[in-house]
Amino acid sequence: MPKVEFLFDFGSPNAYLSHLVIPVIEKRQGVRFDYVPVLLGGIFKLTNNRSPAESNAGIRNKPEYQQLETERFIRQHGITRYKMNPHFPVNTLAIMRGAVAARKLGIFERYVDEIYRHMWAEPKKLDDPAVLRAALIESDLPADRLFELVQTQEVKDALMAETQRAVERGTFGSPTFFVDGEIYFGKDRLRDVEEAIAASK
Repeated sequence: MPKVEFLFDFGSPNAYLSHLVIPVIEKRQGVRFDYVPVLLGGIFKLTNNRSPAESNAGIRNKPEYQQLETERFIRQHGITRYKMNPHFPVNTLAIMRGAVAARKLGIFERYVDEIYRHMWAEPKKLDDPAVLRAALIESDLPADRLFELVQTQEVKDALMAETQRAVERGTFGSPTFFVDGEIYFGKDRLRDVEEAIAASK
């Protein structure tokens, strides 16, 4: 089976929309996507890139078109649990470190689902520690243990190492996918990702 990777940051709405579609592809193709936490701010810094919100500022028509494209994607995939986070952009450093910590605790998949819910389905200001703690408790996740682990050097180093490795492999944003090492960027490349998976089996 091909090796399929999904490099994600919770702060990207397009990564969240991809996350909602990935299970359908997994079921159709009989594969599992390997979720790889990366820090989007770190990627932007290392690649001299900027977020779409920054790079599109002042450009006539482009933001409106991108909104239209997002609406089309949502309709195409029957997505109902998505709201633009009113606190966007949210600093994701703590919650991305939390993803690394959650893997160590064996609760990675549930953590990812719940943080995505709190970010984009029931949007909250997750860079506020009190809000984040309340969200973790609501989701029956070990808030105290996660808060403790995200402060450890091991977790901090692991996230930065994965972010650095992502850039070295060609990543410049999120969502990024790899199928047997070949890179694809953006939620609209999921069709190409699925075609590559099918061709690799």
